[in-house]
Amino acid sequence: MSTKNIIRILLVVGTITSLYFVPWPIVKAWAKPLPDTVQEQVNEAIDMGFDGIIVYIDLGRKQPAYFAAGYKNRENKIPADPHALFKIASLGKLYNTLAIAKLVRNHKLSLDKTLADYLPDLVDRIECADEITLRMMVQHRSGIPNYTDTFNYWVAPKETNDEKLTLVLDLSASFKPDKDYEYSNTNYLLLSRIMDTVLGYNSFQYIMEDILMPLNLANTFGSINDVNVDDVMSGFYVGYDSDLKTDNIGLILATAEDLGIFIRALNDGSVLNLKDIEKEKTSFNCVLKHSSFK
Repeated sequence: MSTKNIIRILLVVGTITSLYFVPWPIVKAWAKPLPDTVQEQVNEAIDMGFDGIIVYIDLGRKQPAYFAAGYKNRENKIPADPHALFKIASLGKLYNTLAIAKLVRNHKLSLDKTLADYLPDLVDRIECADEITLRMMVQHRSGIPNYTDTFNYWVAPKETNDEKLTLVLDLSASFKPDKDYEYSNTNYLLLSRIMDTVLGYNSFQYIMEDILMPLNLANTFGSINDVNVDDVMSGFYVGYDSDLKTDNIGLILATAEDLGIFIRALNDGSVLNLKDIEKEKTSFNCVLKHSSFK
């Protein structure tokens, strides 16, 4: 058999095999005309494999609207509640980024100082700690490995920041500081630790007092231990069947309404006017636009 025919056969086999991995429910959903109402669209999302979904819409010109479908708890068949709490995962980075911006404005932090300046004990444990600036960590350009990418992390997520950080200590950098981009949760773990050190207390207390309370966000919390677990939607990670909602891994919890109010305040500048820190505006706009969601 000629080399050309072998290549043709391999291409055909590869094409057929790839069809197996196509997310057909999603392809089908995109190909179909959109339903007439938001609720119908939310209902269709459940057919794409979601256990439960909440949609909050605030157009700013009228009262917000709430939509839900599926389950709040699939095991007990409890319907999704649009006012339920849920772990907001990496959206929490927005709150931390805003806290950093406020501390920069108040001259308590500098984006141009290094990891070594603030956490000297890590100089020999994190490669290039004396070159990695806070700006690089905010923008995910530090090269520090991502602890959630370590082997089997989601099988048993670590509950303390010390445990999470230990997973990447002494590892080689993913790249030289500011030479590339790679999303890394370790960046924000370290930024939180730096804020704790500078403030002298837990940075979420600062977030609560300087961000949440002025916006009257009474349904945003820093820990699963601060809420009634029955008020929280179940959560799952792709490939793992266990409900992760009770894991105390330091994630912020909020209702969709609280999150929506926060996002609007962030976008309209009412929670922080970036003109007050014009020099840093590009850095914070960059992270708010690209780096906080994953």
